Amino acid sequence: MQLRPVARRASRRRPCYYLAVHCPWEIHTKVQVSVLYLYATILGLIEGITEFLPISSTGHLIIAEQFFSLHNGPALATQVPNFTDDFLVIIQLPAILAVVVYFWSVIWPFGKPVEERNRAILLWTRVVAGFIPAAIIGFLFDDFIEAKLFNPITVAVALAIGGIVLIALEWRKTTHKIDDVHAIGYGRAVAVGFFQCLAMIPGTSRSAATIIGAMLLGANRAAAAEFSFFLAIPTMLGATTLKMLKGGLSYTPQQWALLAVGCIVSFLTAWAVIAMFMRYIKRHDFKLFGVYRIILGIIVLAYFLW
Repeated sequence: MQLRPVARRASRRRPCYYLAVHCPWEIHTKVQVSVLYLYATILGLIEGITEFLPISSTGHLIIAEQFFSLHNGPALATQVPNFTDDFLVIIQLPAILAVVVYFWSVIWPFGKPVEERNRAILLWTRVVAGFIPAAIIGFLFDDFIEAKLFNPITVAVALAIGGIVLIALEWRKTTHKIDDVHAIGYGRAVAVGFFQCLAMIPGTSRSAATIIGAMLLGANRAAAAEFSFFLAIPTMLGATTLKMLKGGLSYTPQQWALLAVGCIVSFLTAWAVIAMFMRYIKRHDFKLFGVYRIILGIIVLAYFLW
């Protein structure tokens, strides 16, 4: 990352400008590395906060990347291209782990009485069934979607549209037939899986798409959110693994350190957000998230079109 002056007048120059221009190379490099660790922490926080809320983690990260990119510079001494893209993919793994840790007693089938074990196994078979649509469509169209749709404008439009849908869903009077995640059958699981495919459009939100789908199919907020979390495990694991296999893992020690920071922050933040979100939806609806999405979508659209 190169540090450059942001204005002609000296009074408006940032301290980093003087460090970059007037300080020895060793200090300059240390400043670069410190900034990169700060950026890694910020991106880890954004991933952990947004991954399981219906506000689109991918959309937020695409926007954040415009300001907090982990560029390949002299501080990293690397030949690996597009490290920021790899970083944003890999820090999803600890967010998945946070789901596993938080819901361990529900999803782990072994060491339980027969009836509870069978319920857990049955739940997993339905989660796998819901994962199939995204696995097929994602494998076939991942490169095309990333090349054509991964940009701030698409994110802004998808955020606003998703916010409108969330608000409309809460205004719609429905009778929820399913109040337990174990009551979601195979047909509804696959249908929610097709809703999940909408989240391949960045800014839509995988969490929002699956929660909306489950609620439209009769689940209450808590059951819809839980199934969304469980469905995230194979979906995100598969998507992350696919991208990692495509990109490889040839990183420098400095990059591995940045990944470690981002992953730790992502895990801790995601675990806390899941706990708070599950408590929140027992008393509140999703209108607040809808309003947030609309406002953010308008701001992003205005910023990048200005």
